[in-house]
Amino acid sequence: MPITKSAKKALRQSLRKKDNNLFHKNRVKKIIKQIKELAAENKKDEAKKLVSLAYKYIDKASKIKVIKKNTASRKKSLVSRITK
Repeated sequence: MPITKSAKKALRQSLRKKDNNLFHKNRVKKIIKQIKELAAENKKDEAKKLVSLAYKYIDKASKIKVIKKNTASRKKSLVSRITK
């Protein structure tokens, strides 16, 4: 456990950042999973409606550096391939 005041604050900050990062990562994972499931069920039209939302979530996660730029690009490519 942290003892000094600054160490306590650093712990609070890191926990807050961890929660935020997990939220954005999980949001990206969930939307991609939904698209994969819809594509597997041959519901391509519904999957294509979620593509713009997936791009939005992926771009947001990349912008705030939760995922790297190339990872974001790869995930967007994956979503695009699935819905074709």
